[in-house]
Amino acid sequence: MNGRKRAAIIGATGYGGAELLRLLLAHPHIEITRIAAKSEIGVRIDQLNPALRGFTDLIVEDAPPADIAKDADVVFLALPHRVSALIGAEYVALGVKVVDLSGDWRLLDAELYSRYYGVSHPFPERLGSFVYGMPEMNREAIASADHVASPGCFATATTLALLPFARAGLLNGRVHVSAMTGSSGSGVRASAGTHHPVRAVNLKPYKPLVHQHTPEIEQSLHLSGAPNLTIDFVPVSAPLSRGILTTCFFEVPAAVEPSAIVAALDDCYGDESLIRIIKTGLPQVASIKGSIYCDVAVSVGETVVDGRRTVVAHSALDNLVKGGAGQAVQAMNLMLGFPEGCGISAQPLWP
Repeated sequence: MNGRKRAAIIGATGYGGAELLRLLLAHPHIEITRIAAKSEIGVRIDQLNPALRGFTDLIVEDAPPADIAKDADVVFLALPHRVSALIGAEYVALGVKVVDLSGDWRLLDAELYSRYYGVSHPFPERLGSFVYGMPEMNREAIASADHVASPGCFATATTLALLPFARAGLLNGRVHVSAMTGSSGSGVRASAGTHHPVRAVNLKPYKPLVHQHTPEIEQSLHLSGAPNLTIDFVPVSAPLSRGILTTCFFEVPAAVEPSAIVAALDDCYGDESLIRIIKTGLPQVASIKGSIYCDVAVSVGETVVDGRRTVVAHSALDNLVKGGAGQAVQAMNLMLGFPEGCGISAQPLWP
């Protein structure tokens, strides 16, 4: 274990915590020292997560932050919103590096947090104290950060689809987004929305125009060169366990050459090793399952109406990896000085 960094996972019994365990157990420079949760205390994690049989004998505990911080260089918080802010504040005070997978530290505006999450933020004066953990946006800031707010799954998929065009100055006004997602995004606890007999044979929109990732997407794109953008976002539950497929519609002036629109993808992602630009075919969730990769593409309409043409930006990612735990590990790699793809760059599963 010499030379390895120590990590603890708080909220280890959920899907996000399970994915963190899977990735960190295979990381060459990380030792997982503690896992904690408020349920299943004293149970070996491989009894809850049978995929981990033979890989770990860690036991779920309910230890105070001061005890866990003694054994950790970095703490991952895979907790519900507001709960995460309260517990995370304790780890911040203890001086340990924190990567928070909840929505508690992503937004800069306390009023937006209250409106979209339905509760007041417990520390509104501290918003902005965590670096937004999307490496494609904030690589240098993440590398020097002690506290990172890892992006949401829909926010990651939509922002990565649109980021090239924000940076190219091509996004103005309304952007219409529809994104289909797998059931694991709803968490480990069963509900009517994730009940297999209905979910497995169904497509169902939910939270149209009010989903909590909407202001996060807008905030990211405003900061990336599209200050006048507004997102109309409709998520759709799909009969999948993993994956997000995002379709984003916007218009550009007819004078913008289609070649310039296509070139925006290369300009933005040509040097990104974990973003794959799809030029033959289109992104699909089966191509990224179980991986950190995000596949992106663009379709440019030939027809011009009222001096404008339609552009469609596409993306696909695994909501538990690039949309969740994998991106958190990607940020951790930057924070600890490891290669960005270390421990997470294995090829996707197929089929």
